[in-house]
Amino acid sequence: MNELSLILIILAAIVGLFTFLYFIPLNLWITARFSGVKVGLAELVFMRIRKVPPSVIVNSMITATKAGLDITTSDLETHYLAGGNVPSVIKALISADKANIRLDFKQATAIDLAGRDVLEAVQMSVNPKVIDTPQVAAVASDGIQLTARARVTVRANISQLVGGAGEDTILARVGEGIVTSIGSANKHTDVLENPDKISKLVLERGLDAGTAFEILSIDIADVDVGENIGAKLQIDQANADLKVAEAKAEERRAMAVAEEQEMRAKSQEARAKVIEAEAEVPKALAEAFRSGNLGVMDYYRMQNIQADTDMRSSISGEDSTRNSKD
Repeated sequence: MNELSLILIILAAIVGLFTFLYFIPLNLWITARFSGVKVGLAELVFMRIRKVPPSVIVNSMITATKAGLDITTSDLETHYLAGGNVPSVIKALISADKANIRLDFKQATAIDLAGRDVLEAVQMSVNPKVIDTPQVAAVASDGIQLTARARVTVRANISQLVGGAGEDTILARVGEGIVTSIGSANKHTDVLENPDKISKLVLERGLDAGTAFEILSIDIADVDVGENIGAKLQIDQANADLKVAEAKAEERRAMAVAEEQEMRAKSQEARAKVIEAEAEVPKALAEAFRSGNLGVMDYYRMQNIQADTDMRSSISGEDSTRNSKD
């Protein structure tokens, strides 16, 4: 029983020691004191209670103090509790100070909390970055398509990192400038002879306004000749006009066929009426005989007159045929 009690006492002592060292990090306090950072044990305990890792704050304070930065532990705790990356901010401030770039702690924390990598921004401000644009297609005034690809050299604009547009905006604006420059060229050969005209026209537009970058240069890396868009559009237009003409001709033909059928129907209707009228003639003659209005001699004279008329018509038709042959 005594041995078990002794073991429990030892285990309790070990747990108590680790708990004590967890809430009161003596080794971290000693390191801070020897590094010239003034931080008390009570302050470290309060950091644990506020769920702020003391090692992050103290190590960042040691780095900042050695670099000559005027920052307090309260500032670092506030930034950590706000969701910021404390070590990245400290490294960015040191890099900016060594490169003679104006960047204070408030501005650096604002950039970090905005979701941008403040250290990368400072490095990009010292070492400009090259962005390759995708292939941009445009058509010159003579109808020839050109595809161009540019290399944009940019430098981070520290003062515009909060609220400034990113790389996508730069690429979109450069692409728009390339399309405008090629489209304003009278001939595609003018662009092929002097590609630097595109760069000059694009740079003059001030494309980096309102962005987090400063455009240093725009270099046209490649220009290729594409399709003859003008000729293709003319061919498409001609095909469209041909289809319209064919449709109108088909419409006129259909109307002519309809009119012809209508005329035939009217002709057949008139012929039917003539036949119907001719059928009434014998009836009328018979009625005239019965009523005494027409005698036999009158009927013969009428037949002779009809025969004479038919003969004259026949002779007249033959004469006209002969004259036409002669």
